[in-house]
Amino acid sequence: MFTPILTIASKEIKDNFRNRWVVFIGLILTSLSLIISFSGSVVTGELAVPELPMLMASLSSIGVFILPLTAILLSYDSFIGEEESGTLLLLLSYPLSRSQILLGKFVGHITVLACTIVFSFGLTAALIHVFTGTELSLLLPLFCHLVFSSILLSMCFVLVGYVVSLQVAEKAKAIAILLFIWVAVVLVYDLILLTLMVAETVELSSQLLQVMILLNPSDIFRALMLVAAPQQDTSSSLSSLVQFPLSNLYIALTIWVGVMMLISQSLFHRKIF
Repeated sequence: MFTPILTIASKEIKDNFRNRWVVFIGLILTSLSLIISFSGSVVTGELAVPELPMLMASLSSIGVFILPLTAILLSYDSFIGEEESGTLLLLLSYPLSRSQILLGKFVGHITVLACTIVFSFGLTAALIHVFTGTELSLLLPLFCHLVFSSILLSMCFVLVGYVVSLQVAEKAKAIAILLFIWVAVVLVYDLILLTLMVAETVELSSQLLQVMILLNPSDIFRALMLVAAPQQDTSSSLSSLVQFPLSNLYIALTIWVGVMMLISQSLFHRKIF
């Protein structure tokens, strides 16, 4: 059962690493991580990094924009692209189940994204340790939370890409819809949430705002990192709002991944090619 999945995953990994834009986005993520980590050195004239809670908040802010965008660019043509080229029909003619095809693609895409995430944030953590002497006992737990939650967030948006790719008739429509979803989920939803939190004319209970966080995987990711690396100054609206334990936030993000996987499988099994 696992051999076909690994074979398809291997093909996806090779194809995606041949795409220069994957490497390019990885370099962007790495560069931004290093710039944020060491930008304070330019002002002070000494090699220094921000306090770890502030650094984690900044790195998660980068991740919440770049990682979903990378995931949808990686997955938008997973099915419609191969359908247009005819390779999907050829793949379906082999003795493979549709679940194996879906899981193979998913494993391949997540492997590519995980390698990018681990390299970018791992290099950042290593350089912080080498040049500033920050103890690994402080760095490793926080960066492990950052890497693991980033992979979960990427999983969610890869599956969103599959859902759209299975429902459209052209690749152009798939990328247009996914970019709209990215803007709505990552930018607009967060802006609306923050506006409601600070608006004097709108009174919302803390419980309702927490539910709104759970309805958006990007906000769950933000909240998770705030809980993993709490700041001394809790004046920011989101950090003062989050009342979930870390385990519950991981469960919520995992549920998002599971739900999107079930939707993707259902659409793929019902689709007629």
